[in-house]
Amino acid sequence: MSDQNKTVTTPTDALPPDADKGAEIMEKYEKESRTRTFDADWLKKAVYFLCLAFTIYHLAYASGIRALQMVNIKHHAIHVGLILVLGFALYPAFKKASRKKIAWYDWIFIALSAIMPVYVFVRYPTFISTGFQGEQIDIILGTILILLVLECSRRLSGWALPILSIVFLLYAIYGRSFPGIFRHRGYTWHRIVTYLTTDVYGIYGTSIKVAATYIVLFIIFGEVMNKCGMGQFFNDIANALAGHTKGGPAKVAVLASGFLGSINGSAVANVVTTGTFTIPLMKKAGYSKEFAGAVEATASVGGQLLPPIMGAAAFVMAETLGVKYGVIIKAAVIPALIYYLGIIIQVQMRATKDNLNGLPKEQMPKVRDVMKERGHLLIPILFLLYMLIFSGVTVIRGAFWTIVVTIVIAELRPISRMSVKDVCDAFVAGAKSTVSVAMACACVGIIVGICGMTGFALNVAHAIISIGEQSLMLTLLFTMVTCMILGMGLPSIPSYLITATIAAPALVELGQPEIAAHMFCFYFAMFANLTPPVALASFAAAGLSGGSPMKTGWQSVRLALAGFIVPFMFVYNPALLLENVTLVTGLQVVVTACIGVVLIAAAVEGYLYGRMNVILRVVAGVGAFLLIDSGLVTDLVGIACLAVVILAQKFVFNKPLAKPA
Repeated sequence: MSDQNKTVTTPTDALPPDADKGAEIMEKYEKESRTRTFDADWLKKAVYFLCLAFTIYHLAYASGIRALQMVNIKHHAIHVGLILVLGFALYPAFKKASRKKIAWYDWIFIALSAIMPVYVFVRYPTFISTGFQGEQIDIILGTILILLVLECSRRLSGWALPILSIVFLLYAIYGRSFPGIFRHRGYTWHRIVTYLTTDVYGIYGTSIKVAATYIVLFIIFGEVMNKCGMGQFFNDIANALAGHTKGGPAKVAVLASGFLGSINGSAVANVVTTGTFTIPLMKKAGYSKEFAGAVEATASVGGQLLPPIMGAAAFVMAETLGVKYGVIIKAAVIPALIYYLGIIIQVQMRATKDNLNGLPKEQMPKVRDVMKERGHLLIPILFLLYMLIFSGVTVIRGAFWTIVVTIVIAELRPISRMSVKDVCDAFVAGAKSTVSVAMACACVGIIVGICGMTGFALNVAHAIISIGEQSLMLTLLFTMVTCMILGMGLPSIPSYLITATIAAPALVELGQPEIAAHMFCFYFAMFANLTPPVALASFAAAGLSGGSPMKTGWQSVRLALAGFIVPFMFVYNPALLLENVTLVTGLQVVVTACIGVVLIAAAVEGYLYGRMNVILRVVAGVGAFLLIDSGLVTDLVGIACLAVVILAQKFVFNKPLAKPA
């Protein structure tokens, strides 16, 4: 058989994914997937070419074509106008509304949405001449824009974000009626609308800037990579590396979901994409339904924390902090790897404890064959890393050239080669995927704008510090709770933006580096996808596994426990973020953090080299807690706890050492 016709087979080939079930799960837990499917051919073509035009415009803008360079508010207005048009065209107002045609009232919304960028272009000279004071026409159209954003956001992501935005709007109006530190002078509707819609502080502010520049490009890149077969490559290489080891199917789920998640950055979509393959294999290997779902959920959420691309919220962080994206990558890499190490160790311990074997090695693909067939698809990722970290070009330009390189590299082998239609389809899919993310950014711009106008974020920071009584640990705990509550049921980007706006200043006031404060909020905003009572990624995984959603959610928390500890570690020692660190210090911090992760896993699973009783589990938990603080004494005591657990198992409780996988 020739190389061109040879394909790598995996055990998943015998287990085709349940596409209908996957689509059903996506619709249930990701409202963004509930799009219209038109009956009329002219509507299908119109939406297709509008999506294609959307992508081509953003690629042309990123390429640096001089004719398209303009002031930020104009570019942002075009972006918001297009996503509103696509949002009202693709998403029906209600569950029972027709998905075959566009309702009459949606045509009105589409027309109003299309007017908005034209209005900004026409009125911009007046904005400048009047100092963004706003005239009557600006207030009318600005109010319409706010209502359009709220309604479109409701359709795409549910009621939580629009209701929160409305609460903040009411807070801005009636601030003088609020008690204590939350009291402010109150603002007129005229002032609020002007601030939110005629300048770059509200809807057209930082969050939509990131969506209109970075996020859209990386979503397009992800869709192009998906079209040329990167998802299959990740699945094959994960099977080749870990499928045959003890607990192999679960390790494959962790690796495949981590690889794919680092590219697409969407937790629920990642669960559905990889979970349709990995969850049946885990259940077949002997893992419970809840554990199988939890492994997939925790690994998928972790993809948003793992470079090179991470979740779209990472680009918002870079813009908010005013640093290069390479700085975010450098800071994120060690904590993310420790997070995944924690999951892998728990999977290994569970497999060893319950004697869950891997899949037959002869059924697994070989790394050499996988790399020969699709290894060239790693070139765009390496090129992207070079562009982001070493080239010195902007993230926007780097992303643009990476998309071009991906299309070219995919042509090197027939298995990844794309036709012109394939590329266009990927561009259209990228536009559709951008709509939900960008719409959330536009809506959260209302909240961020109100926070800046009223000083709400600073007041909350003072309240958190006051409750924490100047204790860093207490302040971190209150910040964690704040992030988890605000993150429930919200998409990742608004979750991070809101928590970073409200909670991060509290940590900065206590002397923490900005990047550590924001990364702390970033982690716990992402973990809201795992933690009950609202845990979208866990619930989606439970839908695929057939397990209990709540039990899967709590099992996900257990698996991700190392991830809950890691943010405390890098706040107490920013060396984990590779901030101003020497090689020796960095190695010390990483080693002690890894020991802490081992102890956490042992305490949770009740197993290290053998089964552990309650006393040893408590010792392991205490050791892990002591390793949060990087002080020499606490590190030594934490390491001593590990030694106590091992020696006690071997000599005192006479537990034989298990053979390694």
